Amino acid sequence: MDQSASGNDCKNNFCIDKLIAARKSLKLSLEKSRTLGLALEKAGPRLEEISQRLPSLEAAVRPIRADQDALVAVGGHINRAVGPAAAVLKVFDAVHGLEKSLLSDPSNDLPGYLSVLKRLEEALRFLGDNCGLAIQWLEDIIEYLEDNRVADGMYLSNLKTSLKGLRELQNDGERVHLDGGLLDAALDKLEKEFRRLLTEHSVPLPMSAPSLGEQACIAPSPLPVTVIQKLQAILGRLIANNRLEKCITIYVEVRSSNVRASLKALDLDYLEISISEFNNVQSIEGYIEQWGKHLQFAVKHLLEAEFNLCNDVFERIGLDVWMGCFAKIAAQAGILAFLQFGKTITESKKEPIKLLKLLDIFASLNKLRLDFNRLFGGAACIEIQNLTRDLIKRVIDGAAEIFWEIFVQVELQRQSPPPQDGSIPKLVSTITDYCNKLLGDDYRPILTQVLVIHQSWKHKKFQEMILVNEVSKIIKAVDLNLDTWMKAYGDTTLSCLFAMNCHWHLYKDLKGTKVGELMGDSWLKEHEQYKEYYSA
Repeated sequence: MDQSASGNDCKNNFCIDKLIAARKSLKLSLEKSRTLGLALEKAGPRLEEISQRLPSLEAAVRPIRADQDALVAVGGHINRAVGPAAAVLKVFDAVHGLEKSLLSDPSNDLPGYLSVLKRLEEALRFLGDNCGLAIQWLEDIIEYLEDNRVADGMYLSNLKTSLKGLRELQNDGERVHLDGGLLDAALDKLEKEFRRLLTEHSVPLPMSAPSLGEQACIAPSPLPVTVIQKLQAILGRLIANNRLEKCITIYVEVRSSNVRASLKALDLDYLEISISEFNNVQSIEGYIEQWGKHLQFAVKHLLEAEFNLCNDVFERIGLDVWMGCFAKIAAQAGILAFLQFGKTITESKKEPIKLLKLLDIFASLNKLRLDFNRLFGGAACIEIQNLTRDLIKRVIDGAAEIFWEIFVQVELQRQSPPPQDGSIPKLVSTITDYCNKLLGDDYRPILTQVLVIHQSWKHKKFQEMILVNEVSKIIKAVDLNLDTWMKAYGDTTLSCLFAMNCHWHLYKDLKGTKVGELMGDSWLKEHEQYKEYYSA
């Protein structure tokens, strides 16, 4: 009994141990299941993320599945495209490296500034020549990658969009896209430096009308050689960038202003006078005398200096350029106003003194003839040439017309009554004095030249004695007037008094004069005898 019970106890204990072991195993399994569940729960989002990335990963590894020959050739295509592109980028970096120097003040170191600017121009030329090439190579490699499917389509699409934008910028031809406007900013600074150099060295000398007697020592100070060299250096770079016209505009503005300032002290307001503002030429006789002196000063000193300076500054560019520049300076400085004043005088009413003033104008212009031909002979000065020719024609025609009318006017006066008191008629003294001036050393050569030119215009041969013959005819007409007027008196005594006065005047006042020499001693003696006769 005891053995049997003991065996059963052992058997029961064994079963309990197994149950305990099973419980532990089950518990462990439950813990593992729980752990696995938690792990699966955490792995869910990661699996979702992997699922989403699979297409891009597939695209990334697609080139590996591409044709072997295409994969081998793509390296050469890429190298050919990257070479020019890398060179272009390197030059772009160099351009940005010049920015600080080119945004500084050129006056601090003009040669250095111009050197840096030239490097920028060379860099931009390189970019202009090679940007298109680099873009073409990149477009070719994209086309190759696309045709052989050795790159992601989205990536290629983005590249094509970028290259299209670059191609559009390159095709529109605007340089600003290459340097961000740096070249234009540098050129603007050079223009300002060009103006500054001109302005600082274009200082008119103080002058006044009384100093005109010493004209030879008055002239605008010339620009120093160093300044001219700087101006030429600046011009070189500005011309290379199509800014010559702007340079000329600046130059003309500064230098013409300087000439006007030099003339301002001469009080040239009279140049603007109109015909309605004066009664006769005699009322502005003083202005006409000033006009000749002022014109000579303006041409021989001021404009002569500008002519030479234009040549010095622009000589390397060409004759047409600097002559055109000078023509603009001359016109803006006031030469046209001088010519217009002369024209105004020619349009005034005809009177004897006007002939003398026209001869004065002709003499002034004739003295400057060689200067006018040299300074204003170019095609650029056509307006000045036309106005000058027109003025000369008006002066010659006007002077000749008045001269030939003197005899007619003397004859017309014959019909007027003599002075009631028997005194000398004003016509007699006026005409004799007038003819003496025409035959004098001051006017005779000028009037002769005027008549020669006027006759040539009419295709008539000039007769050497035409001037003296006409004056002789005028004096003889005065003689006839005296005879006519003497007979007009009803009182014989008054008639004799009139004759005595007039014959004595002709003898006394013309003896030793140009008219007296022309008419001869016998003519003078005859008037002396008439004086004695009527006096008795």
